[in-house]
Amino acid sequence: MLTESIERVSQQLGQQLKSKGWTISSAESCTGGGVAFAITSVAGSSEWFKQSFVTYSNDAKQSLLGVRQEVLMSFGAVSQQTVEQMASGCALKSQAEIGVSISGIAGPDGGTEDKPVGLVWFGFFINGDISTEKQIFSGDRHQVRLQAIEFALQQTSQRIS
Repeated sequence: MLTESIERVSQQLGQQLKSKGWTISSAESCTGGGVAFAITSVAGSSEWFKQSFVTYSNDAKQSLLGVRQEVLMSFGAVSQQTVEQMASGCALKSQAEIGVSISGIAGPDGGTEDKPVGLVWFGFFINGDISTEKQIFSGDRHQVRLQAIEFALQQTSQRIS
């Protein structure tokens, strides 16, 4: 279920993309397709949404998005380097102007001292430029995932405005 704020930012992002004539695709791990669900909840989103890659496993990140095994081995799936490759692979494979990627630890297990539960990395590929953001969210698994979805949509909207 989407929150009102996620619905609102999805609408806004859709309007921005439509006005620019741009398309977007997503590459998601811990959010399991939530960004794609939010975007496609907007009527008419087929005009600006290309596709989604739910790459939960490292194998999927490699085979579908071209994330290099060396990156996964050296830095892990939840890292700046991985989301950079996820975002660019997503955009290039779908031929979209924008690729948004998310990889994190939603919990309740899986966290470490260096990578705690709630840590989420985001990658943004926008017309060839790549940027990343790291956030640490609090709450249970569901709350972390919702916050990550909203953050990804908000940041994408801000970056293209």
